[in-house]
Amino acid sequence: MASEAQMLLAALEAAWAEGKETAVATVVRVIGSAYRREGAKMLVREDGGSACMISGGCLEQEMIERAMHILAKGKPERTIFDYDQDKTWWPGCGGTVEVWVEPVRRGDLLHRWLEASLEAEPMVMATVIGGGEGRLWLSPDGGLEGQINPPELHAQVVRLAQQMGRGSSRPTTRYVQEAEVFFDVSSPIPELVLFGAGHDAKPMANQALVLGFRVTVVDARPELLQGFPGCTVVEAAPEHFAQRIALTPRQHVIVMNHHLDIDRQALRFALESPARYVGVLGPRSRLEKMLEALRLEGFVPTPEQLARLHNPIGLDIGAESPEEIALAALAEIVALRRGFAGGFLNEKKAGIHEAAASALSEPGQTHVRL
Repeated sequence: MASEAQMLLAALEAAWAEGKETAVATVVRVIGSAYRREGAKMLVREDGGSACMISGGCLEQEMIERAMHILAKGKPERTIFDYDQDKTWWPGCGGTVEVWVEPVRRGDLLHRWLEASLEAEPMVMATVIGGGEGRLWLSPDGGLEGQINPPELHAQVVRLAQQMGRGSSRPTTRYVQEAEVFFDVSSPIPELVLFGAGHDAKPMANQALVLGFRVTVVDARPELLQGFPGCTVVEAAPEHFAQRIALTPRQHVIVMNHHLDIDRQALRFALESPARYVGVLGPRSRLEKMLEALRLEGFVPTPEQLARLHNPIGLDIGAESPEEIALAALAEIVALRRGFAGGFLNEKKAGIHEAAASALSEPGQTHVRL
């Protein structure tokens, strides 16, 4: 399944090919309960067509009508939905949801930001939605495009955008001087690399695709690399990993060859890479054997490397079948990506959309439960 940005871009291209004007609606503030949070986007065409959702269904029809009106005026506008949760048909809809609606045209800053967000590291787009005007785009390399007025507001927004770009910030609206500024943080397409193409790799790959991951499957056995539609397959034995695979900080690795020696080599390759998550399928005792073998050959993982190592992998749901194991493993990865602990929601004291700081990896913090 495509990511939201991919679906938005595809819908934009389709609309423009038909000569239709388009608007993008972005959730910029949520007060109280809501199905989706800040940064959620929806595309609306001048003919009433739409793509993606900003709620669970309670806002979409009214949003289409308001967006068509804003499109006719040709200027961005903030619209506010204030819902009584006891009077809505849709679960999770309540409280106040503020949405920034703006016409979007080919080549403008929003269009180019959406395109770039698919490939680059997280980027920050700052848009003044009240008390000023303008927009700026801060790229991961520090490049800056756009302008916010007045100039003293521009300088302060740049500093805040730089701070958000260095961390794991989520989209949010902040008051800056007398202005309201929405800081949108892009979410590049997550990537999953499976070392091993056994029978349990297929449900792992398929579920990851549904969640919007790009999936790569690595195995030395060409006959097992068949049947992975939508995935990149790489035929490679451990001695060829370095030549054929380049792991990046955006990738999540799961080692699942079911062969102790090959898994040991894949584990070392992944730990020596900048991959953000390295999971090893199987029990703790099996991982201990691999780590001991690596120590004997002179490789001792650093605290930073151990902080990215996970075993056993997955949330504790009692998974037994390959499909359930895939569900548990991918749920853990999604939780860690977003900074959540992955427990039961009915035991959570904070809001369901509030991340748990303890779920974020810190240098020296190991996720290996031995």
